[in-house]
Amino acid sequence: MRGLLLLLYMFYGISWAQSDVTDQQERLEWFKDAKLGVFIHWGYYGVNGITESWSLYHKRIPYGEYMDQGEKFTASKYDPEEWAGLFKEIGAQYAVLTTKHHDGVALWDTKLSHLNVVQKTPAKRDLVGPYVEALRKEGLKVGLYFSLCDWSHPDYEVVFPRPDTTKDYPPKKQKNSDSWERFVRFYRGQLRELSALYNPDLYWFDGDWEKSADQWGSMALKDSLLKWNPRVLVNSRLNDYGDYKTPEQGVPVVRPEGPWEFCMTMNDNWGYFPSDTNYKPFSQIIRTFVEVIASGGNLLLNIGPKPDGTIAKEQRERLKVLGGWIQKHKTAVFNTEAGLPYGHFYGPSLISKDRKKLYLCLFNNPKNYIQLKGIQNKVASIKILGNGETLTFERNGGAEWNNIPGILRIGIPKKENLDQYVTVVEVSLEDELLLYRGHGNAVELNK
Repeated sequence: MRGLLLLLYMFYGISWAQSDVTDQQERLEWFKDAKLGVFIHWGYYGVNGITESWSLYHKRIPYGEYMDQGEKFTASKYDPEEWAGLFKEIGAQYAVLTTKHHDGVALWDTKLSHLNVVQKTPAKRDLVGPYVEALRKEGLKVGLYFSLCDWSHPDYEVVFPRPDTTKDYPPKKQKNSDSWERFVRFYRGQLRELSALYNPDLYWFDGDWEKSADQWGSMALKDSLLKWNPRVLVNSRLNDYGDYKTPEQGVPVVRPEGPWEFCMTMNDNWGYFPSDTNYKPFSQIIRTFVEVIASGGNLLLNIGPKPDGTIAKEQRERLKVLGGWIQKHKTAVFNTEAGLPYGHFYGPSLISKDRKKLYLCLFNNPKNYIQLKGIQNKVASIKILGNGETLTFERNGGAEWNNIPGILRIGIPKKENLDQYVTVVEVSLEDELLLYRGHGNAVELNK
């Protein structure tokens, strides 16, 4: 029955796929409010603890030895429901799993290649389906990572020595087609499978830099993805046809325009790499999260599960600590938007969606007073999130009758009420935020 449904979906589509739910802003609605996602790099590379796929590219390991890692990729303790429960607990709204990295190894039972975990590993089962089901059970959005390139496919040129791999890719009868046309049909076929079987909320593509948009057929692919699921989102790595930007590893200094997501490793590697102990401290991960959401983005924080499917202690600890901070400050994290423009407050900030509250994020313990500038509204109250301490405040200087606000001096919290990582100050306004964005001028009429 499942096979029949897959064929019907792939070749005839479904009626609701023709609906008019194609507006990009509507598709992005959930994503812009998500704030946190979990990236999951899981594959053969975790067996030897080597760089995912790139160890092939840089000729650090022979192709055969790389693929031999599959013999120990067991997924014997894989518990997707436990994963999903953990992600939900820490406040994540979505997750993205590597269904196929550049090495070509598929984590699902693809019918277009023998190079998959069902046929090549002791796992002997589809690993994507249970992940999708577990996330949806917890109400989380489903993201699937898919590498456009496939460094194992015989029709895909590579820069490293590779044996004949045709036995892993059953030939299809294709008249008058060259090798690249065959490959494009192959990768699009795998995406049809993923869409039919799992109907993801988001596709996270990678590898587009190896070919042009015309060579990949990126525009046609985007059209197909939206036909298969009019609500699906696509990241920026489909050449110019993505819905949101995806900077990685270095937090943008200038706030990106439009929707965006910052992906980051916890140590220096994406996959499980036990010899890499250079883990980022809890404080850095939390500060990064705050910086990102204060600039209107999402943090996609990476984990690399072990070959048996368990999550390393160091990674689990960092998820938990970040989740604890989010739970304490959830009022500032969710239902908020990017914060104040530069100059009003020297630090990250967020603004509530009704624009009646400001959230000032303190990376360091304040001295003398906390300074807020250019706020024309009257302030109703100021407090510390997480403990409720009320702070004193006083407006100094300016010329209110000329709409020139002065400096708002906010009192310093008690030492015991400062958060260990990032303290959040909630400023409640009497009405919607009104900022002074002028350059200053002479006060021609004084009181």
